[in-house]
Amino acid sequence: MAGGVFPSLRNRLLGSARFRDSIQKVPLFQYVARSQANDLFRLVGGFIHSQVLLACVRLDLVERLRNGAVDASALARETGLSEEGARHLFAAADALGLLELQQDGRVMLGPRGATLVDNPGVLAMIRHHALFYEDLLDPVALFSGEHRDTRMGNLWAYASGEGSDSLDPAAVRQYSELMAVSQTMVADQVLGAVPLRSCRSLLDIGGGSGAFAMAAARRWPKLDVAVADLPPVAAIARERIRAADLDDRIDVFGADATADPLPDGFDMVSLVRILHDHGDDTVMKLLGAAYRSLRPGGTLLVGEPMAGNSPSGRLVSAYFNVYLFAMGSGLPRRPERLAELCHAAGFRRVRRRRTRVPMITGVLLADR
Repeated sequence: MAGGVFPSLRNRLLGSARFRDSIQKVPLFQYVARSQANDLFRLVGGFIHSQVLLACVRLDLVERLRNGAVDASALARETGLSEEGARHLFAAADALGLLELQQDGRVMLGPRGATLVDNPGVLAMIRHHALFYEDLLDPVALFSGEHRDTRMGNLWAYASGEGSDSLDPAAVRQYSELMAVSQTMVADQVLGAVPLRSCRSLLDIGGGSGAFAMAAARRWPKLDVAVADLPPVAAIARERIRAADLDDRIDVFGADATADPLPDGFDMVSLVRILHDHGDDTVMKLLGAAYRSLRPGGTLLVGEPMAGNSPSGRLVSAYFNVYLFAMGSGLPRRPERLAELCHAAGFRRVRRRRTRVPMITGVLLADR
């Protein structure tokens, strides 16, 4: 009970208009009060911020400005914006650090905009979020269950668990292309945290179009790699791997890992951004498949965004609790919960590996 005393007192005080007014008059508390007010306004204005970002990406401003400043009026004409519309958009983007307005009437990339240069994974996710926003037009309808036919659910149809025969080939290709781009930055984080120099063979379960497998094969030339995913997805993986001239290094298996047998004897089996898409029952089936595919003493690698109390963990929780609910399956888990599931599947010595950007992905290793 004692743990709830302070939060309850805090909320009673912050919920009092008289208290808020009084502390704003005390110099010592003015900074805290302003900070709280700014944080609240960021929440209120968050959707506007995301739409400014989406507009900048759709107008291809990152590419147009990557080589330096451009006259703002000329940029408005080039992008089809009205002078007034461009003035407001550029000013908002400047305030968010996406653009920088110069005194001579030119505009250039700001510090946040510059980080998007040669960053196709983030750009793809920003464009993709336009679908997600449609599911959030009425958030109460979404969370109450009234809005079941979601754009996210239709896109990520594999999460329904109805089997590969029911998947729309166009949807499979659409989400596979998105994953291929976004998985590149995930692979960089995972492979930077887990060196594979002593690993001879890797099976990537749920490997999609092969982005992680190809990144691993390129980084570790002596590594034998295999990918397993649903047959329609595996067909796309074969195309991409062949186009990358890696088909002699990477085998592809079309199979449902929750039901079909997979090859075994691997030094490492990876589940990269797979478990958080599913409920515990399916997760246990996937972990069981991974366990059977490993040689004795082999290593399981789990890479995905993980919830928690850290700043990145809170961002993961806020984002993925909504995204996965709109998708219709899964939830973000804490590392401790993932470790429990790994132990229940028979794995031992579960440990965490630090990644450079934990909001993109965290990493757990476990031994068979």
